[in-house]
Amino acid sequence: MHDPETEGIVMIGEIGGDAEEDVTILNKACEWLKANNPKNIPITGFIAGLTAPPGRRMGHAGAIISKGKGSAPDKIKAMNAAGIRVS
Repeated sequence: MHDPETEGIVMIGEIGGDAEEDVTILNKACEWLKANNPKNIPITGFIAGLTAPPGRRMGHAGAIISKGKGSAPDKIKAMNAAGIRVS
């Protein structure tokens, strides 16, 4: 936030697990960005795996939606709530 050459921020994630949307990584990052972006640096996000079928492993153990958590729409919703545009 203090780098004068920073023109934007991109947050990238993927499906699988709920750590990002569950008061840890993603929510803390979103809250921090909302509170610490005085220059209004544009922030965009991307969550890989939007079309992945639920319950199917997609290349590695982390990329599986289990117990109804870790879906791309849930993670996108958390990012949108923080004012982050997701492509």
